[in-house]
Amino acid sequence: MRTTRLSALSVVAGTAATLLIASPAPAQPANPTPFQQRILEVLRDDNRTPEDRARDPNRQPWDTLEFFRMREDMRVIEILPAGGWYTKILAPLLREDGKLYVVHPPGFYADAFAEAAALPGMEEVEQIGWGATGGGGGGPFGPSGRWDVEPVDLIVTFRNYHNFSPADRMTVNESAFDALKPGGYYGIVDHTRRHMEPGTQANGRRVDPVLVIKEVQESGFEFVDFSDSLRRPNDELVLEVGNPEVSDRADGFTLLFQKPE
Repeated sequence: MRTTRLSALSVVAGTAATLLIASPAPAQPANPTPFQQRILEVLRDDNRTPEDRARDPNRQPWDTLEFFRMREDMRVIEILPAGGWYTKILAPLLREDGKLYVVHPPGFYADAFAEAAALPGMEEVEQIGWGATGGGGGGPFGPSGRWDVEPVDLIVTFRNYHNFSPADRMTVNESAFDALKPGGYYGIVDHTRRHMEPGTQANGRRVDPVLVIKEVQESGFEFVDFSDSLRRPNDELVLEVGNPEVSDRADGFTLLFQKPE
């Protein structure tokens, strides 16, 4: 696994280019690590529906969580779990030796998580308040601030960064920075937008990965690495990700950051 420390400017020709030309990873690891094997076992959990399982080859949680340096004894925050697709994987992984927290504002996102929260074995997943201080761009998110939790090892968010306004992104990144212990990791997955392409109705649920790197670094994080495991060469990055021609096969990027020690 590569580990590099690059500035946002240096990845314009590196990260963005690799995301554009790399081939997708295999559907499952050919030689899974012990942690990846544990993930493959969790994917058979009874809480997961046939619809959840149908997305496994596209989302490849075995690669993503391994890339995020996750281990079963970590304290982890998931930002905006919504329907809980990843929560249903994270919760059993962390149940015995770790701890899972989820954070979302009241309203739409909290309501979307209610069904997953009621599933068997999810009672140990702790929902922490979104916060009431700091900036924020309004809308469904409102202000965020310090999350009321002891410092954690890892914070993750999956296909959510594009939802935030610039002000929201700054505040969420700063909240994540504050909640992590020194040396802790911050992992982001999202749908790819072309570099420096302005937002349109067609690409509204996409985000430029170089912009993400720049913004997260501005909140104090160090850029660690990127993964091309969610690269989808057949996605030309011009259609909204919900379009039937793209659907659940949108090109994605995976980025990892670290709070300095």
